[in-house]
Amino acid sequence: MLIYHDMRCPYCNSTESRVTDSRPDIEDAIIRRRRVCEQCGAKFTTVERVQMRDLVVRKNSGKLEPFDREKLRRSIKLACRNRDVGDEQIERLVTSIHRRLETETTDDTVSSAQVGQMVADSLLNLDPIAFVRFVSVYRKFSKIADFKKIIDQIPEDDEGAIVCKLPKTSLF
Repeated sequence: MLIYHDMRCPYCNSTESRVTDSRPDIEDAIIRRRRVCEQCGAKFTTVERVQMRDLVVRKNSGKLEPFDREKLRRSIKLACRNRDVGDEQIERLVTSIHRRLETETTDDTVSSAQVGQMVADSLLNLDPIAFVRFVSVYRKFSKIADFKKIIDQIPEDDEGAIVCKLPKTSLF
């Protein structure tokens, strides 16, 4: 029986728990571990994720802040609210963006514009309405003409399907 230390039980705060089951997610990006507390017997799940390096985001104001997956997930989830986009799709999108930032950048500092562009590109391919919502908040649209301008840039075929990505310079 393996006892793991330093994983606090959310019920009794004990640091001794036993792993009863481990399961990777679909893309092997995270591992869910089912645990049992050795002190109180409570069951709980922990999630492990590979983190290649600590990323820092440079805001437009110049301020630096740690990259926050939860903040990214919340903004994407808000853009996808009441759309036919599931939590699993959102999680895959967040993981994809995070991995791309870790592997495609040479510096540990990324710009908020770079993150925003990745989100916009991904949402355009996932759900065009979510894309417009995200861009409208990110770019702080203040008038109807702002919406019209971005919508007019989305190329569609005769049936209204998007035919290609926007050029990277068109948004940010």
